[in-house]
Amino acid sequence: MITTSIFKKDITFKTAGQFEETRFEKIHNVIFKNSAEASIVVAHEIADLIRSKQAKNKTCVLGLATGSSPIKVYQELVRMHKEEGLSFANVVTFNLDEYYPMPKESNQSYHHFMHQHLFNHVDIKPENVNIPDGTVAIEDLNQFCVDYELKIKSAGGLDFQLLGIGRTGHVGFNEPGSHINSGTRIITLDHITRVDASGDFNGIGNVPKKAVTMGVSTILRSKRIVLMAWGQNKASIIKRTIQGEISSEVPATFLQNHKNTTFVLDEGAASELTRLETPWLVGECIWTEQLKNKAIVWLCQHSNKSILKLTDRDYNNNGMSDLLAAGGSSSYDLNINMFNVLQHTITGWPGGKPNTDDSNRPERSTPAKKRVILFSPHPDDDVISMGGTFAKLIKQGHDVHVVYQTSGNIAVTDDEALKFAEVCNDFVGENQTGINFQSVIDTLNAKTQGEMDSLEVRKLKGLIRRRESYAAVRYIGLKDENVHFLDLPFYETGLIQKNPLGAEDIAIVKDIIAQIKPHQVFAAGDLADPHGTHEVCLNAIFAAMGELKSESYMNDCWLWLYRGAWHEWDVHDIDMAVPLSPDEVLIKRQAILCHQSQKDRVMFQGNDAREFWVRAEDRNKNTARIYDDLGLAEYEAIEAFKRFEY
Repeated sequence: MITTSIFKKDITFKTAGQFEETRFEKIHNVIFKNSAEASIVVAHEIADLIRSKQAKNKTCVLGLATGSSPIKVYQELVRMHKEEGLSFANVVTFNLDEYYPMPKESNQSYHHFMHQHLFNHVDIKPENVNIPDGTVAIEDLNQFCVDYELKIKSAGGLDFQLLGIGRTGHVGFNEPGSHINSGTRIITLDHITRVDASGDFNGIGNVPKKAVTMGVSTILRSKRIVLMAWGQNKASIIKRTIQGEISSEVPATFLQNHKNTTFVLDEGAASELTRLETPWLVGECIWTEQLKNKAIVWLCQHSNKSILKLTDRDYNNNGMSDLLAAGGSSSYDLNINMFNVLQHTITGWPGGKPNTDDSNRPERSTPAKKRVILFSPHPDDDVISMGGTFAKLIKQGHDVHVVYQTSGNIAVTDDEALKFAEVCNDFVGENQTGINFQSVIDTLNAKTQGEMDSLEVRKLKGLIRRRESYAAVRYIGLKDENVHFLDLPFYETGLIQKNPLGAEDIAIVKDIIAQIKPHQVFAAGDLADPHGTHEVCLNAIFAAMGELKSESYMNDCWLWLYRGAWHEWDVHDIDMAVPLSPDEVLIKRQAILCHQSQKDRVMFQGNDAREFWVRAEDRNKNTARIYDDLGLAEYEAIEAFKRFEY
């Protein structure tokens, strides 16, 4: 039974988006709308534990995690320390892991991470901070691990352990194959784990192959465990962990044996749990239009039938008999309605078709010529995600503006920047263009692992992305004067870790919207970007449009969301499907290939090793294939959009 008051099973969090557990799930979990809300709740549980220990004059022993998942938890703890007097004087901490070998002063070290995000900002005693040491000599490492275990035990054991989860199912760095009885030790990192970390290390070749980690048994001895997971990239492993069998191949499943564990998830990470993915298989449903559409598409794919071939038996045999019974519907009625819903999403006129009845079309027919803003978080998301639609809007005579929200400089490798710097230096010499190219060359050649780029290097990398963007949009027909670069300040840290969204960022986005007064805004609605830039850029747009909502021109402005390189909208979520011909697919491909710095040595590859143009084509062709399988027209490729009511 869960002992903490915050996550008791009999408490519901309807305002935070929590859902009830089901018989499929073997670990208690709560689901929140987003990671920000969830992180605050976790931080407050930790704070309550610290205060309760203080009231009893006892030490509070915390096991802490690193990575992107706990950052907002630490931010809230720091806020409570500064604004509410939360003291860490009685707190002793033990971190889960550290890369090996790894100097403490390196930007990639977990020692640096913890001090940057928490320890430097609170009143914890330095002698109470314990982090595995990545500098211990290999011959002394075994004794170090034994001593680390003994130190945890002598502190009274872990009162609370905070965890994240890797795509391999690791907790700490307990990779697949880890034994339930494993203790603190050195371990070889899984290739997937190293791929996921490669962006932080400027390439997988720089990621350490080993790490020191608390063992599974060490973690399971904690009195209380909270595991956090954010985003759709974690959905598959979360489902295997919560609903699957216990196996060393997914070490996180060992948490099923712990009696006081809660998984704290956002909607993306929880999206593949049975009760959310296919709730009609769990029990009776409240059949909203969205859920009805989702279920019918699933039924087609599950039964390998097109929509109009589904029968009453198909519905009854797959947990959807109550859908048939609702309102006396027949399968024929449901099928025809769903077929029409999907048919009406398809249009070759993404800006609306002039002089045409638009009552069953996704976009308005008037005005015939629309002012359009296409927001692109990075300088290639526009052509990767909607290059075909982009070209159609230009060809059909709309006033299209592309707005690049960040410079994208951090995604340019040092080798690529060095190549450009050497060419420029050979051509113009020093100090002819505002950049001292010889200085850039010297800086890059002398740069050490994890060192922050100089301002000049960042400027050069940003210019590389900028000129690639011009080449791409010129190829599809956009005029240079309709290209805008915002270089939002939150991004310009020179590091993987970005600043929070600020008022200046929102003001810059607001100004460009007010300048163009668009009828349409296209924006990246994909929150699976591995370092969160898409989410920050989208929130800037939401905030800016919210502040402009009272302006009369905003009454005529529609917001369409596309998805980035990582995922596509599910068919039941698509509001506008734009078919592409074979020739338009090739135009899109060539536009993507203009981004040469992102072609062969992608800094932030994610979990897909294919080049971006291949991902984009395969995704668009797969969407077209799904429409075809459902019984609709057969197209070469389809780009998909979801309308957002702001």
